[in-house]
Amino acid sequence: MAKWHPKVTIGAMVLVLAASALAWCVWLRAEGGDDLADRCRGTLAVEEARAFFGGGELKARGHTGDWVGHESQWCSVWAKGDPAGAALRLEIRPRAAYRANGAGDNPSATPIGHGWNGSFIDRPQPQAAVLVDCAPLAGDGLYVTAETTKPPEKLSPGQFLQVTRLATETARNAAARFSCQGKLGERPASIDRTGWTQRPVAKAAGTCAGVVDLPEAARLTVTTVTEKPAGRALTEQCSLLRGELKPLQLTAYYGPSAEQEMYLDGRYPGTATNSYKRSEACKGALGTAYFKLVPANAPAPHATSGAHSAEDPAAMNRLLDAFVVASSGRHGCPTT
Repeated sequence: MAKWHPKVTIGAMVLVLAASALAWCVWLRAEGGDDLADRCRGTLAVEEARAFFGGGELKARGHTGDWVGHESQWCSVWAKGDPAGAALRLEIRPRAAYRANGAGDNPSATPIGHGWNGSFIDRPQPQAAVLVDCAPLAGDGLYVTAETTKPPEKLSPGQFLQVTRLATETARNAAARFSCQGKLGERPASIDRTGWTQRPVAKAAGTCAGVVDLPEAARLTVTTVTEKPAGRALTEQCSLLRGELKPLQLTAYYGPSAEQEMYLDGRYPGTATNSYKRSEACKGALGTAYFKLVPANAPAPHATSGAHSAEDPAAMNRLLDAFVVASSGRHGCPTT
């Protein structure tokens, strides 16, 4: 449900340039040993990878490289005898080596759940992102992503789950290696692939729950919400629909996602014009959470000011405050 915005294009250009720089500066280093358990410096969740490929014999390779001044790891796993076939890919990096990255930056993601700060997307390619508190690492966090190159329409439900487990269990191994102190979640027993759900405002039960009460909804002519399941996703969004008017869109960003969005808003301030913003200090790897409300750019019919105006600052601030409390509460962040 995220709308196109000039900043999206700008952000994509930033990432393309950064990726090009990485291609030139990456320092490849061979990882010794033929045992899969040696790969990714011993952090690869081997059994999760084997389960994804149905238990066949696997091959893996990996390298380390400098990403914005911090050493990061990249690993690939595939079925032996089929190097050009589907692969699993892992990235393991300090929280400080942030960038907008798939599941962690996607407002369409669902929360991994099971005690993790993390997100899962099944399109355009399945990916899971996990963030773990880790004081020894730069940025006080460990950031792990796992994805597959196999198209989603060719995956079984079990394989979607294995992508998520590869991220969480590799994060568990990496947390042990780096002596992370953060509380870890459980091995996921399921993965929620629920799409965007539209409900009457009175029945909001996901990311829009607790954002707008019925009197406020009536004042702002909000009748319907579009939401995702609520949890501890690294980016989450709620849209309040107002008939023919553009929706009021609220988005919460945590960890690397927040870093990226705050950077882009600061670098290109014109793209954030007329939006309402908040920040809240979270603990550990979540860092400073960032919240935004982008209001409709036209007033309600026959209203140019006052309670019924889409641009009523007091109403916009009340909505954003409620969203901050609901979202940050789920993530365990204190609110002021």
